[in-house]
Amino acid sequence: MIILEYALPIIAALLLVLFFAGLPNLKSCRLPAFPRCGPGREPVPERQRLTRADALILLALTLPSALLAFWGLGDRSAPERFQAMAGETALIELRADAAPSRIMLYTGVGSGSYEIEYSADGVNFFKALDFEQGHAEVLKWHALTPESALRPRWVRLRCTSGSPYLGEIAFLDGDGNRIPIHSDLPALCDEQEKTPAAPSYMNSSYFDEIYHARTAWEHLNNIAPYEISHPPLGKLILSLGICLFGMNPFGWRFMGTLLGVLMLPLMYLLLKKLFGGRAVPTLGTLVFASDFMRFVQTRIATIDTYAVFFILLMYLCMYLYLSRGSLKALALCGVFFGLGAASKWTCIYAGAGLALLWAARWVHAFRSASHPSPEDGAAGKRPWGPFLKNALFCLLFFVFIPCLIYYLSYLPYARAQGAPLFSRETLRIVLDNQAFMFHYHANIVSEHPYSSRWYQWILDIRPILYYLEYFDDGSRSSICAFLNPALCWGGFLSLFVLGYTALFRRDKIAGFLLVGYLAQLVPWMFIRRLTFEYHYFPSSVFLVLALAYVFRLFQLNRKDWLRWAVPFAAVSLALFALFYPALSGLPVNNAQASAFLGWLPTWPL
Repeated sequence: MIILEYALPIIAALLLVLFFAGLPNLKSCRLPAFPRCGPGREPVPERQRLTRADALILLALTLPSALLAFWGLGDRSAPERFQAMAGETALIELRADAAPSRIMLYTGVGSGSYEIEYSADGVNFFKALDFEQGHAEVLKWHALTPESALRPRWVRLRCTSGSPYLGEIAFLDGDGNRIPIHSDLPALCDEQEKTPAAPSYMNSSYFDEIYHARTAWEHLNNIAPYEISHPPLGKLILSLGICLFGMNPFGWRFMGTLLGVLMLPLMYLLLKKLFGGRAVPTLGTLVFASDFMRFVQTRIATIDTYAVFFILLMYLCMYLYLSRGSLKALALCGVFFGLGAASKWTCIYAGAGLALLWAARWVHAFRSASHPSPEDGAAGKRPWGPFLKNALFCLLFFVFIPCLIYYLSYLPYARAQGAPLFSRETLRIVLDNQAFMFHYHANIVSEHPYSSRWYQWILDIRPILYYLEYFDDGSRSSICAFLNPALCWGGFLSLFVLGYTALFRRDKIAGFLLVGYLAQLVPWMFIRRLTFEYHYFPSSVFLVLALAYVFRLFQLNRKDWLRWAVPFAAVSLALFALFYPALSGLPVNNAQASAFLGWLPTWPL
């Protein structure tokens, strides 16, 4: 029984063993070349130049991914006019022969309690139910079933505590038809046509959208934000989608999904710069396109997408600086670091990796001046002048400008408090928030059924379940975040290949990729707070790059390339198709999904 339970992961592990056994001899094979960085602007090598063929490949990879990502993303319509309910009582008149079986409430931001009462004559009211709008119940439709079997002509909705906002109230009869209503608080019944048949992820917030989508709305409406445990920029980027499409699920998920799609051209470009040609960038980008985490995490309105997007840009620019000496690329790297850090602190880990790569470049420059290689010629003066100029340049673009970007991102906080942006009061708001964020993340004590530690991430042991809904017909809808096993396990084994070539072959590309991966993972080894598999999302970018490095080694032999690299990408795509229902919320038969998608007992699929 145990063997059958673990059959699929065992088969996958055996295939990976065969895959890596097919690698050429690492002691003597030709490794990808890291371009020599000379003074001034170096010409782009022929193999790294983007061509019309690259553009067509990118279109073929990106367009289907975009269509799949935006299809079923969320409803384009939701109540957007909210009534402040603190101390309010709404009197609602129903049709004389109405027989409501369900009450649909669409909650806005804020917390509080409601009491709903029925009356047949408008004088004597009987309590039908209570409803608690907690912090986890915002921007959602709620289907309430009254205990009373009365046929009310009037309904009284009273806010009994708190300061919540309410978007809409609707009444459905036994057939699911909407009952016409009228209220003395018109904002509660002016968008009746937006009432769904039932709550779902398509029309309501789920998981941490209750924090981030809410905060984006608060920023747009000059309200002091509820969620202050992360820097503001990610929520500001998120709010752009709301400005374009409205305060609805599609609107608050749009920007994350768009940047998730744009990650694919960025990945292709980085692979093109690292390995040249078109074959490796194509397969590497295909693996990235079929990764579960990228698909799921970019379709939910949280801020992790923006962090990963800027991390990709940072390392692309740092590689251009290291390989070609481009100061423009170095400056852009610093700007993207600032944008990333102002979105989420995980980008600071990436900044540590960038600093290590920059330092290694100058250590190499000083060593080369003292002990030149045969192609460098005679020993020369140590480059103290260029080093000091470059250090000052980095102080500007990696310290001053990022700090300025970070500070400016607090404009919504200052605006909500009525404080000038450049003032002592706003500075105090910014500093106090940094102290709060540090203590919050350092001391958070909580439990969650789908929490996991870093050593579980690297083996895909404990995915996180974002959404689950069972239906009467035996089907279910679920959204689960974890890595494609092909990428997670194959990428992890690829890291050992990188480690070998970096240590024993002094390969700079391998070292570059290893630093990026370890900079994102190692800090989590020392963090004791509640963590989840989505914290591995930034590291997954470097797993793709590590796999592409292995693909490049297979490319040395056309037979090995066709035997191993191409099938690997095809298997990755096939796994994405297999697990798509558990990633997208697509309803499927519950028993079949449990049988075919639960590879490990720890997977909540």
